[in-house]
Amino acid sequence: MHNTRLTEEHLIFRDSLKSFIQKEILPHIDKWEKEGAIDKSIWKKLGDMGYMGLIYPEQYGGLDLDFYYSLIFCEEISKCFSGGFSVSALVIQYMSTPYLWKYGSEELKSKYLTAVIQGDMVSAVAITEPGAGSDVQRMKTTAVLDGDEYIINGSKTFITNGYYGDFFITAVKTDPAAGSKGISLILVDRNTPGITCNKIEKLGWHASDTAEIGFDHVRVPKSHLIGVEGEGFKYLMGGLQLERLTAGIHSLSTAESAMEYTLDYLQQREAFNKPLKDFQVLRHRFAQMYADVETLKAFIYHCCDLQNQGIYAVKECSIAKLQASELAIKVVSECLQMFGGYGFTEDYKIARLYRDVRVGTIIAGTSEIMLEILAKISIDQVDYSKK
Repeated sequence: MHNTRLTEEHLIFRDSLKSFIQKEILPHIDKWEKEGAIDKSIWKKLGDMGYMGLIYPEQYGGLDLDFYYSLIFCEEISKCFSGGFSVSALVIQYMSTPYLWKYGSEELKSKYLTAVIQGDMVSAVAITEPGAGSDVQRMKTTAVLDGDEYIINGSKTFITNGYYGDFFITAVKTDPAAGSKGISLILVDRNTPGITCNKIEKLGWHASDTAEIGFDHVRVPKSHLIGVEGEGFKYLMGGLQLERLTAGIHSLSTAESAMEYTLDYLQQREAFNKPLKDFQVLRHRFAQMYADVETLKAFIYHCCDLQNQGIYAVKECSIAKLQASELAIKVVSECLQMFGGYGFTEDYKIARLYRDVRVGTIIAGTSEIMLEILAKISIDQVDYSKK
């Protein structure tokens, strides 16, 4: 899709990123999927190229580029035929580390943010709990101040990069009686005594490590508090728009990669002495998917404009996340159908995409939560424009 926002520099960036993915990532995807682990050396290679610091300031080793570079990164990294690998990369740069960058102390940033940008550390964000998913305010994990340390107790679940990651941006209750005003963010090192991690077996996203994390009297220096105590909920609400936008880009790009893969198959396969691509029923189904994806892509690019301008766009990012994740499931399902019996085998990557794409309507806020946010905006006239 031709886009006037993208300059010659952006297109050159896309080309070099594509060739990097072709050379350094795609040959290893099947192995990582099979082993359920991503080789950590890839983060270092991405870091060396500057790909892990696109949005971050130069003083920490970042490139401080406009958001369209991130749009391109999200699009291309989501076309690797491994939702697990793609999401691990997106969690590091767009879903966990931004809290450290925006609110962390200089001491934390110079140690941890710099290491992430260089590809030496992998970060995770630990919010969800076994008994509190969408309802963040009901979290039970506590952090009690004891001298110069916080003592953390509780558990988190569904944490991407939670098993092999190096540290977690962890949401905790520092004042359980204060509701949303009692939530804080604390940076916790993975190897701190008292932490247990169990890997979760998943339907899809096999390459990514998703963990259940237990905190049993885990002592963390007071200096690991991110920002101000009690402001964690506000920080999370501010960060969710970027998370939802990147999740939306990821879903839509997954749909696009499924369509490219399917078109290749339709051109090669024959039935009744003609290529599958010449059957009108398949042509029209494909054309409809193409129209749906192109329409939504224009809206997602509009959301990227807002993000690039620093606008807090709750309505737009919620729409993007909702529509892209729902559409991607439909598109990948349609594509699998076009493969016939082969679509149901592990020999074709469409089967993996079918498993991987399903979680899109659950992560980063379920479709139901997106609809409730949009209902509040459209029916109850709630104004989310102020953080």
